[in-house]
Amino acid sequence: MVKVTFTFDEQTVETLRRAAARSKKPQSAVVREAIQDYAKRAEMMNDEERRHMLKVFDRVVGLIPPQSQSAADAEISEIRAVRKGGGRRTRLR
Repeated sequence: MVKVTFTFDEQTVETLRRAAARSKKPQSAVVREAIQDYAKRAEMMNDEERRHMLKVFDRVVGLIPPQSQSAADAEISEIRAVRKGGGRRTRLR
């Protein structure tokens, strides 16, 4: 463990003390858990980012050309056959 020093306002310190007493954990454990919780939430998209990504998704889905299932299956088979052919490392004859 690394020991660090922080400065908090009185209200934050009182909130920390109450949370530690209520959970019967050391204040340092409460702070560690709070930081981990914050880090998880910070990694998630906010509402603005989510709306933007949904707009992009809707736009891209609209660009997918309509085709039958058999045509899609044929295209997938063709791609798989090309991949099995060896790619760039295969010598051309």
